[in-house]
Amino acid sequence: MSSSHSTIIFIATLIVLATSVFAKEYIVGDESGWTLDIDYQAWAKDKVFIVGDTLVFNYISSAHNVIKVNGTGFQQCIGSSSNGTLTSGRDVIPLQTPGRKWYICGFGKHCELRKMKLVITVLPQTMVPAPSPVTTSTSSKLVVPTVCGFVVALFGSVLLLLV
Repeated sequence: MSSSHSTIIFIATLIVLATSVFAKEYIVGDESGWTLDIDYQAWAKDKVFIVGDTLVFNYISSAHNVIKVNGTGFQQCIGSSSNGTLTSGRDVIPLQTPGRKWYICGFGKHCELRKMKLVITVLPQTMVPAPSPVTTSTSSKLVVPTVCGFVVALFGSVLLLLV
């Protein structure tokens, strides 16, 4: 009984391990970050966002923020504090569910007049398309696989097997 329990835990750990190995961290806007006059739709166009990935918004906290909105809020550039306005200057948003995600800057007219808005579609892990060819653009350099989760899960699996 103990060995079957260990086997189940080991298999579950491998599943978690597999998802964490392929998770990516996307720096919104690459080197420019979350700022004025960047075409974030063009930035997101060739990227494939998958459940488990993260978005990182880097910006000057006294000049910008990040508000998660719905499709209407995105179109009309209207945010609500009830959705949680992020203001740290380095906001990390885990993409935990599939579907459309909308983000805007709520400062002044940054969304309406200065293009500070981003919409993405997050795919479930089971719908991951084939990898695209390797490119040497700067945006591909800023996608970081989360290997740390792999190491922790592997170490935990070994410990469980020894117990």
